Amino acid sequence: MSPTTGLPLSALLGWMAAIHRPSRRWRLLQWGWLGWMGVLVLSAAEREEISPLTATHPERGYSYFRDVVTEVPWSIHVFKWSRAHRELVLTTTLGASNHLGMSTVSEQLARLDPELGQPIAAVNGDFYTNEPQAPGDPRDLQIHQGELISAPAGHACFWLDAAGQPQSTNVVSRFACVLPDGARHPLGLNEQRASDAVVLYTQRMGASTRTQGGLELVVEPVGSDVGRPLRVESILTVRISGVRRSGDSPIPADGWVLSLGPGVVSKSAGLTDGALIRLETRTSPSLTGVQMAIGGGPSLVRNSRAMEWSGILMRHPRTAIGWNKDFFFLVEVDGRQSQLSVGMTFPELAAYMVKLGCEEAMNLDGGGSATLWVRGNVMNSPSEGRERPGANSIVVLQPRVRHARSQ
Repeated sequence: MSPTTGLPLSALLGWMAAIHRPSRRWRLLQWGWLGWMGVLVLSAAEREEISPLTATHPERGYSYFRDVVTEVPWSIHVFKWSRAHRELVLTTTLGASNHLGMSTVSEQLARLDPELGQPIAAVNGDFYTNEPQAPGDPRDLQIHQGELISAPAGHACFWLDAAGQPQSTNVVSRFACVLPDGARHPLGLNEQRASDAVVLYTQRMGASTRTQGGLELVVEPVGSDVGRPLRVESILTVRISGVRRSGDSPIPADGWVLSLGPGVVSKSAGLTDGALIRLETRTSPSLTGVQMAIGGGPSLVRNSRAMEWSGILMRHPRTAIGWNKDFFFLVEVDGRQSQLSVGMTFPELAAYMVKLGCEEAMNLDGGGSATLWVRGNVMNSPSEGRERPGANSIVVLQPRVRHARSQ
C-alpha cells in the first residue's frame, strides 16, 4: 500500500503509466519515488517490530528501548522502571505454574495467578538442572511470594530484603535436619536425591518425590507451623505420620516428604510413626523476611564498578538484572546471530550495565534461554529461533488494586 494514497503500489504505477508515456528522466524519478516509499514502509515495520507503543509508559514509571551497536553487532533490549513507583513489584514464577517444571517465559506468565496482578515485563531466571528426578529444578535459591522453593547452592543470588531493598551476593545453605536419634544431616530441598543425602519435598515438587530406593517419611508440621508454607530462616518441628520404603512417594497436600538415601537409612534409628524431627532452613547471609529471591550469577557490578574476569571469555546471549538508587533494569543481549547480534562476554555485559547507570548488577541464565518479555511481546530474537523452556522467571508485576468492601 502507498502510505500517502492508500492504493497498492502496483496500481499506482499502472495509473502513472497510463497518463504519461515515461521518458528516461521520468522513469528515474518514478523509481526514486518508489525507493523512498519503500524505505518509509520498511522503517515503519521495523519500528513496530522492535518498539511497540504499548511497551513504553514513562508516566507509569517504566519504559522499554532497544539499543543497536552495528559495528559489533549487538542488539540489546532494556526494560527500565522507577523505584519511586511502588505499585510495580517483583516476583518469581515456577516452570509448571504451581510446581517445578520447564516452560517458556511466555507460558509461565500466561499461567501466573491473576490474583497476583498484571505482569508488565519479565526475563528468564536462574540456571537449572533438568534431571529426570527433578525436571526444572533451579540451580540455586528461589523464594516465591515468601515460600521457599529451592535451596541456595553458593552462587550469586538476587533478593529483596524485608524492607524491600534489592540485595545480591553469594548465598550459602545452612539447611539441616536432626533425626530422632540426634543425628544431624545437611538438608536438600525439592531436588534430585543422592544415595547419601536427605532431601525435603514439598508440594512445589509436584505430585510425588520421583525418587528410587531409600526410606521416605511423610511428615507434618506441629505447633504454629501447621498449614504454613515452608519459609527461609525457620526452625520447625515435624512429626512422622507415615513410612514408605518404595520411593516415589506421593506428597500430601497438608504435609511434606523427607527422603533419606540408603546411606543415611543404614545409620539412623527411631524412624517410626509419631517420632519428631527438627528442620532448619538457615542461610548465610540471613534472609529473614525475604519474600522474593532468585539465583543466578556471577555478579557483574558492585558499588558501580564492573567485576573482572580472566581466561578465555566467550560471547553468548545474556540476561541480567541491575539497579541503582533510582531505577531497576532488566537487560537482554541477543547472540549467536552473526548478522544481528553476536552476544557479549561477562566483561562486556558488566561494562554495559555500568554504562546504563547500574550500581549493582547480576547475570542470569543466558544462551538459548535469554528472553525479554514486555506486555505480551517477546521483544528479543531468541538464538534458537523461538523461546526455550526454563525453570523460572523474574517478573515486574502491577498488583491488583483491592478496594475496601462498602459498608
